[in-house]
Amino acid sequence: MPPDLSATQLCLYLEESSIPIFFRLLQQGFGVKVQTGRSVKSFLCDQIGLDPEYVVNRIKALFLDGKPVDDINSATIRDGSTLAISAALPGLAGRVLRTGGRFASMRSTISHRERTASERPKEGVVSMKLFNLLLKEMGPTFLKNGVWIEGKDLEDLIKRQPDDFWAGCKKASLDGKEVDLKGLSGLKWKDREVFLQLRTD
Repeated sequence: MPPDLSATQLCLYLEESSIPIFFRLLQQGFGVKVQTGRSVKSFLCDQIGLDPEYVVNRIKALFLDGKPVDDINSATIRDGSTLAISAALPGLAGRVLRTGGRFASMRSTISHRERTASERPKEGVVSMKLFNLLLKEMGPTFLKNGVWIEGKDLEDLIKRQPDDFWAGCKKASLDGKEVDLKGLSGLKWKDREVFLQLRTD
């Protein structure tokens, strides 16, 4: 479901060291607005802004709508797609699921295949999930640019934060208006989507 653009928009101004606290949200899944109807490679390099060499050398497992992807040039991002990306996974499973790896034939029945004509490019929303080393390397950029998060997940995360976390927050704005930091833990967002953005400047 595409995000409600009138939904809550929360911007937190905090210390750089506090950003990893929000990585759990990126594992659970977050939404980004993109031009759909383009290849996975175009999405990652042209829209997200990743260096092509980084995509080849660091992203070792890539799943589109739950299926492993071997050819990022032909796999197409569609409105509502879910894209999960990871660095190298451990063990035999990691070798089998590796994008374009030599064991790819062992999972040919579950690999992603384009079965319908590519749709025309249009604005849409993709749900993303980041795992292991990519959380540390890519997570801060996504969070600083802003991501769509399920309100219930953000509400749960905020309620769990100790006093020293709030001591490191400089200020917060809700829908463009500065709000009291202490009051954030009491807000109810379970039935809403939240556009979350982190600032360290």
